[in-house]
Amino acid sequence: MTSQDLPERVAVTPAAATMLVQLRAQHGPLMFHQSGGCCDGSSPMCYPDGEFLTGDADVHLGDLAVVPDGVADGGEPFTVPVWMSKAQYEYWKHTHLTIDVVKGRGAGFSLEAPEGVRFLIRSRVLTDEEYGALAAAGVV
Repeated sequence: MTSQDLPERVAVTPAAATMLVQLRAQHGPLMFHQSGGCCDGSSPMCYPDGEFLTGDADVHLGDLAVVPDGVADGGEPFTVPVWMSKAQYEYWKHTHLTIDVVKGRGAGFSLEAPEGVRFLIRSRVLTDEEYGALAAAGVV
C-alpha cells in the first residue's frame, strides 16, 4: 500500500479553507502545528511555512488540500502541511482531525488571530479499517 492509498489523517472545512486562501495571500505558504502546550495548545496554530521549526519531536500528519473557490478564475489549489508534537500525537493517533474556523479570539501566535477568528480541531475516531491500514503501513 502506497502512502497515497492510506486513509487521510487531516482535512479542512470549506470555511477554514476560505480563511487559508486569505492568509496565504497575505503571508505566503502556510503550515499548521499542534503542540498541546501553552497558548491555546489544544488549537492548531497557523504559521508561515517554515517559521515554526519542526524536527524529530514532531509528526507530519499530512497535508490539507485547499482548493480556492475561484479555481476556474485562476485560483490555484495548494497544500498546507499539518504537524503535531510526538507527545500530543500519542493521545491523538487514533483520530482523524478536521481543521475548522469559528468566530472568536484565538492564540496571539497564530496568523488568523487578527482576523477575529480562530482555528480549531474537530476530531473523530478512526474506523478499525482506517487504523488497521495505518498500522500495517507503520504510520501509527
